[in-house]
Amino acid sequence: MSHNPDAIAPHGGQLVNRIATSEQRAEFLSKADFLPRVELDDRAVSDLEMIAIGAFSPLTGFMNQEDYDRTVTEMRLANGLVWSIPITLSVNEEVASPLPEDGLIRLDNSRGEFIGVLQLTQKYHYDKTREARNVYRTDDVNHPGVQVLYNQGTVNLAGDIWLLQREPHPQFPTYQIDPAASRQMFKDKGWKTIVGFQTRNPIHRAHEYIQKCALETVDGLFLHPLVGATKEDDIAADVRMRCYEILLEHYYPLDRVALAINPAAMRYAGPREAIFHALVRKNYGCTHFIVGRDHAGVGDYYGTYDAQYIFEEFAPTELGIVPMKFEHAFYCTRTKQMATSKTSPSRPEERIHLSGTKVREMLRRGELPPPEFSRPEVAAELARAMRIEVPV
Repeated sequence: MSHNPDAIAPHGGQLVNRIATSEQRAEFLSKADFLPRVELDDRAVSDLEMIAIGAFSPLTGFMNQEDYDRTVTEMRLANGLVWSIPITLSVNEEVASPLPEDGLIRLDNSRGEFIGVLQLTQKYHYDKTREARNVYRTDDVNHPGVQVLYNQGTVNLAGDIWLLQREPHPQFPTYQIDPAASRQMFKDKGWKTIVGFQTRNPIHRAHEYIQKCALETVDGLFLHPLVGATKEDDIAADVRMRCYEILLEHYYPLDRVALAINPAAMRYAGPREAIFHALVRKNYGCTHFIVGRDHAGVGDYYGTYDAQYIFEEFAPTELGIVPMKFEHAFYCTRTKQMATSKTSPSRPEERIHLSGTKVREMLRRGELPPPEFSRPEVAAELARAMRIEVPV
């Protein structure tokens, strides 16, 4: 067995690369006008990219029925490898019926641009209610993930994909560090242990505290905000990125932190998405992954620490990445610092609990969050952005 210089092997052992070579691209382009077309929505486009760059290793395409069924019912692929979220390409009957099984399909984005190719190997129907109840633990149509599922087509198209070419991210090209590059970066920095942090919100003091607790025990922090499709009321990606830049510049040791974007779409699947987020970060080269309170949750669909308990359902060797589980952090008025109930002697009334929601509400009222909530430079940046969006 050859020595793997990376800190950690990708999920399944091999980093997938489904970006077309220049020869393949020329061949696909020459057929472009003759291939049947399927238009992808934003989430399918980001899934296509995530497969192509190896972030969803070992997947090489959209799931076939066997992988899909086992993922939905058992959180495993057909070969037994842990996998918690179905990655499928769903279309309606009218689109599906003329498509030739074993043929090439041209994949377009919503602007009609040719971005990828699917080698169609299977078309199959699936049970939406079963997927909703298993993956999201609810079939309530008000859940944003369930809503997407119920609105999508009834037929899944399976098969390997190719991404025509890797385009620089329109907003954050310098932070587009794909798995092969992040692994190389960690190697160059000499990091053997790397903790990944998933976020879709600006970082407040509670996040900063748990990141730094984790950073005390590992070589590097990989701050990996999700910039794919999120809910309407989530703060815009460019505002969040500026907040991370400001925070890192003033409050973090620059040689111990790397910032990169995660181009995935958010599914809000709570516990199952926590496992999924961990496996994706493993593909990026992380050895550890922070799992906080209500990870990837939404509303009251999941228990506060369900996303931590789910890790106990798998043998550590099966996941191959170490979850670092943190309690909800707060500002303790007695010790005058950030803490959790594990370390603070305070009574409930001495604890100032922070949340992205609270910060947003304060900003909407035109109030600056206090320094216990948010670093002043970050609060100022958020306030500036919110005033543009929300009349105060």
